[in-house]
Amino acid sequence: MDNKEITSNAENVVIIGSGPAGYTAAIYAARADLNPVMYTGLEPGGQLTTTTEVDNFPGYPKGVDGPTMMNELKEQAERFGTKVEIDFISKVDFSKDKGGMHKLYTQNGDEIKSKTVIITTGASAKYLGLPSEQRLIGGGVSACAVCDGFFYKNQDVAIVGGGDTAIEEATYLAKICNNVTMLVRKDHFRASKAMQNRLSNYDNIKVLFNHEVMEVMGENVVEGLKIKSNLTNDVSELKITGLFLAIGHSPNTDIFKGIVDMDDSGYILTDKTSTKTNIPGVFAAGDVQDKDYRQAVTAAGTGCMAALDAERYIGSL
Repeated sequence: MDNKEITSNAENVVIIGSGPAGYTAAIYAARADLNPVMYTGLEPGGQLTTTTEVDNFPGYPKGVDGPTMMNELKEQAERFGTKVEIDFISKVDFSKDKGGMHKLYTQNGDEIKSKTVIITTGASAKYLGLPSEQRLIGGGVSACAVCDGFFYKNQDVAIVGGGDTAIEEATYLAKICNNVTMLVRKDHFRASKAMQNRLSNYDNIKVLFNHEVMEVMGENVVEGLKIKSNLTNDVSELKITGLFLAIGHSPNTDIFKGIVDMDDSGYILTDKTSTKTNIPGVFAAGDVQDKDYRQAVTAAGTGCMAALDAERYIGSL
């Protein structure tokens, strides 16, 4: 199928998601006169809206809080003509043919047709689900040690998890913080032996197997934890100022399952040198296709790539 199916009422680019990848894609697509339309999803701004301080994004020498940064990205995208819809895409019907029409549906049932789609729905960090934990996200509870570890320099912190990521983040924190306590729910690590061996290089990492968090203590900021031994049911308190979760991420890809190729964890598969998916005219950027780096700046970079890929695709029709 060629571009016969493309009608005059179709959008050039629809962007699903509104994190750094989505807004960067919007900026580039808008500057290319593609008039992109963004559907923000249920959490406009993505994960960064829960981040109190961003110190590692270029161009902010004094740092910036996450919501402010996302609002500035939104303003920049709108300045060039991006249409931002505060709405949620609940279903997609992608054409498998080059030049075919991609259909998207909002939660209200409205249909949108587009020549290209850029998926930037991100990945959500897994949390323990405790009310006290949820209340203190941004107040000492974090799911990204690389993002927020610096703020706990020379302090005592804890990290929950037993996989490779948990150990990697624990060793990162150990270089910055005074003491790091690892809380592992089982009696063993899930991490590889190579990662476990790294722990022997740090005297300030303590591992508590068979322990889980019962409550995060503190009114406005984290002041400690109530932890329970799974062997004895004994409850004790651990004085810390920062709690890091390293129990995994879930890519927000449910609506694309069975349509777009993914790995076993649900991350969208893209070409190694581009953001192309297995569907012509459908691209993916940001954490939805990146389980290794998960940084705002890398997400923004792939957002740029996706917009350029979409522009070239449209030009080839």
